[in-house]
Amino acid sequence: MKILLTAVNAKYIHSNPALYSLKAYAHSRGVGAGTEIAEFTINQPVDEIAAAIYEKNPDVLAFSCYIWNVEIIEKLILMLAHVLDCCPVWLGGPEVSYESVRFLKEHPSVKGILCGEGEAAFAELAAYYESGAGSLEKIRGLVFRDGERIVQTPPGERPDLDDLPFLYSDLNGFEHRILYYESSRGCPFSCSYCLSSIDKGARFRGTEKVKEELQFFLDRNAAQVKFVDRTFNCRHSHALAVWRYLKEHDNGITNFHFEIAADLLTEEELALLNTLRPGQVQMEIGVQSTNRRTLCEIRRVSDFERLKETVRRLQEGGNIHLHLDLIAGLPYETYGRFIRSFNEVYELRPQQLQLGFLKVLKGSEMYREAEKYGLRYRPFPPYEVLCTRWISYAELLRLKAVEEMVEIYYNSGQFAHTIRYLEREFAHPYEMFEKLAQFCRTKGNAGQKQSRLARLEQLRAFIGSRTQDPVYDELLLFDLYLRENAKSRPVWARDPAKDKDAVLEFFRWEETEHRFLKDCAGRSAKQLMYMAHLERFDYCVPDGTKRQERWLLFDYRQRNPLTGDAFVQDVTKIMKTILDRFIKMT
Repeated sequence: MKILLTAVNAKYIHSNPALYSLKAYAHSRGVGAGTEIAEFTINQPVDEIAAAIYEKNPDVLAFSCYIWNVEIIEKLILMLAHVLDCCPVWLGGPEVSYESVRFLKEHPSVKGILCGEGEAAFAELAAYYESGAGSLEKIRGLVFRDGERIVQTPPGERPDLDDLPFLYSDLNGFEHRILYYESSRGCPFSCSYCLSSIDKGARFRGTEKVKEELQFFLDRNAAQVKFVDRTFNCRHSHALAVWRYLKEHDNGITNFHFEIAADLLTEEELALLNTLRPGQVQMEIGVQSTNRRTLCEIRRVSDFERLKETVRRLQEGGNIHLHLDLIAGLPYETYGRFIRSFNEVYELRPQQLQLGFLKVLKGSEMYREAEKYGLRYRPFPPYEVLCTRWISYAELLRLKAVEEMVEIYYNSGQFAHTIRYLEREFAHPYEMFEKLAQFCRTKGNAGQKQSRLARLEQLRAFIGSRTQDPVYDELLLFDLYLRENAKSRPVWARDPAKDKDAVLEFFRWEETEHRFLKDCAGRSAKQLMYMAHLERFDYCVPDGTKRQERWLLFDYRQRNPLTGDAFVQDVTKIMKTILDRFIKMT
């Protein structure tokens, strides 16, 4: 009996931990021996996915449904019904767990839906198909078709997390992919836009079990492990124990991602976090809004003043990558008030600032209160807000354009010093991104994929439309080489041939001295030039505008673990010696 658990992920680097949990739990109960997992992405053609599923010839087919993939899955269901007509199709996941009866009525080729947490229900379903006996009506947490009748069984009991087996037996097949880990389910908060607020309270996996499982990742030098806990630090003893364990058992490689409520962090937790290896952890913090009335209306318990102080404390250690989120389209947030929220969060200088848009999810309080707030949203996934009583569609479109600019020119980190300096040309940061978005739209470049160099040229053109300050060319060049030893050089940059002899002489000198490029014994000057880049600047970039010649060495072997920037050293003094030598020789 082959049961095919199928995921259509948003990206290749993603995986679907829910399906791995279903399979592992069923195996732990002695059923589902023939269960297989097939993962695809939304970027693959539907025909290609359908063909791959067909070739696996499943006896039972199951899909994991979310807002980002349900439309593709609906197409797959329609297609496969014609070629796998004797194969029952089951669905699960948050996108079909609510209004399940209606979904079944609209999709007659679907046999049934597993609602909510599905481990126990799937194990019983696997046993039902393997034995060919029993009754689906005895399995809790199902909505299924029985002839012309649709049957809905009572909700299943939520499992004890310690009863769930670990998802991974090895990491084969997970190379270059994010590994997901769950140490708790649920959330103690009641944010009205979030499905986690439906199940009150949070349940935790035993701390000792969590440590043992984290060691599995550490022993195998996993690149990144992403905790899927909704609010990881809602139980202080749990969070502190995990972070302390990671500090004590750091392998120098693995990065751990946590979603936290920053204003809940204690002094003890902050002190510990500031001692972790740079890049060992990254924190995602949902600010959503700085408007007190908005936060109160959506029942989000948050103190922005406390959050600001906590973020600054986290930044003191210079070791934690911070990702802060905002949501546009919330109640009582006008366009002007959202600009204030944006600027207040931007001033915290996180590594990433995500400007998201409200999604009116089935089952959420926001979904039930849509009329009260004048919420209009897409009638299809991802149900994104179109307008509210406080913000118009035109204004949200302006925010969309700003979001694109923030992603390209801020979150990428590729233009950090140029953007930071450019802020002084505008009344506030939001205005800068909005004017940049308008400029790109007039040039016909909005929404287009561009190379990094093309984006750099676009930013330079925008700057040139406002100021002729020559320091910007220096900053752009500095940002370019900070990330990569670029082979393609901007046409407006200084001709490198003028400095070619001096640069080569520096690397020949470094070949024997090893003063700046450590641990490079035995490397030739040409080899060193692949590992590093030497550039002459006329200004004291990136920290000032004073006109003064400086030679900077970009070492790409050593990078900032939070930003990915090359390690930069000022080698002006030695370059002056080398240049003086050339003058004497000539």
